[in-house]
Amino acid sequence: MNYNDLLEAEIQLKQRWSCKYQWFRKQNDFWDRQSSFIYSVTTWDELNERIALQVATEGVNEKEFFQYCINRWYNFRSAKAVENIFTSVENVKAWKNPKSRTIDFSLHGINFDLKTSVFPAAFSPGFEFSRNYPEKLIEWLYKNQSSQGRKHFENRLFLIVYDKNGEHWKLKAEISWLKQIIEKYVTTFEASSLKSFCFQPGKQTLSDIIWAIK
Repeated sequence: MNYNDLLEAEIQLKQRWSCKYQWFRKQNDFWDRQSSFIYSVTTWDELNERIALQVATEGVNEKEFFQYCINRWYNFRSAKAVENIFTSVENVKAWKNPKSRTIDFSLHGINFDLKTSVFPAAFSPGFEFSRNYPEKLIEWLYKNQSSQGRKHFENRLFLIVYDKNGEHWKLKAEISWLKQIIEKYVTTFEASSLKSFCFQPGKQTLSDIIWAIK
């Protein structure tokens, strides 16, 4: 994905801002299968067309399914753009198996999965605490990760977006801005700064938080 592709991804993602961000249900395997077309759709207009077709042919609840699909699409397209930013930077290599559940790329020879997340409101110690003690937030994120799809305890980098106005989710579409943050992190990366955990007996997990704050 070149720079023009990233800009186009940002344009398409920001069109999703016209709709409130809400979920009417937790993610589940059945609705994930019903909305699997989100992986092949790159534009907002086509997404709306595919949702309408699925509603008409499968009889799913229109309002709930629409929201479910646009949320999944938004999070997926943002994640792919962010991943492509990483793999375009020197010393980052895309993983040989693009369908791997546990590895997206290697950074200075260390394999990582990447997860972009809004700052979790359920993390009760709060934002300022997590800035001072990021390892506590990382531990919480691993232990409270979704049971769907990519649950694991392998090495992971967390790109955490936080908006002081509260609309954290919108920052996932700020691709050009995220690109600057990611490139700075990679060019100044030091393996010795990674946080180490033991979530499974005899196995070390390395992780870190990349903060994206506005």
